[in-house]
Amino acid sequence: MHVKRFDFDYSRRVFLEKTALGAGGAGVLTSLWPEICRSYSATKAYPEELLDIETFTKGQVKVGDVIDADNVLLVQDLIDPITYQEVLQDGREFFIQPSIQDASTMYPPYFLDATIRNQGQAVFDGDGNVFTKDGNPWIGGLPFPEVNNGDEAIANITLSWGRHDKAMYTIPAVTVDEEGRQRFQYEWIWAEQQCTGLVHPRESSPYLSNYDHLARMQVIWFTYTLDVKGHAFLSYWKYDQREIPDLWGYLPQLKRVRRFPANQRFEPYMPGMNLYLSDAWASGDPMLTWGNWKIIHRGPFLASPHFQWHPDNPNWAPPLIGGKQNESYYYVGKSLIPEVIVFEGEPIGFPSAPVSKRRIFLDTRNMGAAMAITYDRNGDVWKGLEGGGGLAQTDNHSILTSDGRPEWSWWWAMSHDVQRNDVTRFHNAPTSRGSWEFALDPEEDFVSRYMTKQALRRMGI
Repeated sequence: MHVKRFDFDYSRRVFLEKTALGAGGAGVLTSLWPEICRSYSATKAYPEELLDIETFTKGQVKVGDVIDADNVLLVQDLIDPITYQEVLQDGREFFIQPSIQDASTMYPPYFLDATIRNQGQAVFDGDGNVFTKDGNPWIGGLPFPEVNNGDEAIANITLSWGRHDKAMYTIPAVTVDEEGRQRFQYEWIWAEQQCTGLVHPRESSPYLSNYDHLARMQVIWFTYTLDVKGHAFLSYWKYDQREIPDLWGYLPQLKRVRRFPANQRFEPYMPGMNLYLSDAWASGDPMLTWGNWKIIHRGPFLASPHFQWHPDNPNWAPPLIGGKQNESYYYVGKSLIPEVIVFEGEPIGFPSAPVSKRRIFLDTRNMGAAMAITYDRNGDVWKGLEGGGGLAQTDNHSILTSDGRPEWSWWWAMSHDVQRNDVTRFHNAPTSRGSWEFALDPEEDFVSRYMTKQALRRMGI
């Protein structure tokens, strides 16, 4: 007879106590982060029921099961309210995947190396910015792998979005209206260049030469449809997180680059889309333009941190499910995360923002945002941004780092405006119109090729 060391409600009591105290790192049986540093595994930090969905649900749900409107009540406490509504009312389904506790499968390899190497060196200065203990800008990896409060949580997802020094994502997107009809199709290129916190071993410094006053540069340009092709936008993020980023745009109709008011961060990228600058990576604004961050919940959660790459599918596209035309959502797998931190904050730097707060669900094992829910000015749920990621590795395909380890990336995302019931869904693809290709840490000069006003003109012509 197997005798459990801890009763079934032990973890729930621990989570409630930590949330009530407003402090405490991740883990139930022991501290999570030291275990990850020691063995790369989260297994010993949690009791059995948090590591296996069948054990947690007492046999009612198991790996391989499909969750739909008939059985979603069995996992209602493990999903966010928007996903629950999609399944219960709009025909969305998802399936249960195995829970993987190996932390090396949840990070880009060099970013995890830097997180372990630089742990314990991050501090907040008097303004709330992150520096090393010797007063330099952050040097790479998660600044706070052991989160104790909301300020540390938002810093982890703001300072490095894609967790690579540079990345180019080739993205097809579709907007779906309340009747489930595809209204708009777009393709765009999203490129990022970190300026501080560089982690690739080929870099001699954690700072991009001549740009260590910036946190990042980011550019987006559209390649499809014809009416938006050539539009391009470039953003320079100051390292000081109190400052609004500089924003320039190239408009092909005018054949010139103009400066945009970057504090207007709550407007759609393009017609029909419900994505805003503020939404990016669940942390699209400098973290000190938001405030009152606080942890409101800890507990298990179903999300998509593994097995989300589909290299055998055309254009790497996930299959579709749900909505009136059965094309509104990606049909994806979810696995049991033993602990998420749910925290929320308010847009204190944007007095005219149509938002009252944002609530973010953070996987404690890699500090990745699994879900972000935005609330309107009245405090009602407005829209959710859900994403899936994981290793670029399957039985037949892989993308490797320069030292031969499997790469990691986000692979798909869905933004659902529940008040209008329209969805903008988009995913990583291998290529985009114009011969652009997906790339992680490529050996090319991103700044001169993509991150200047002159580059905007070249890409927009």
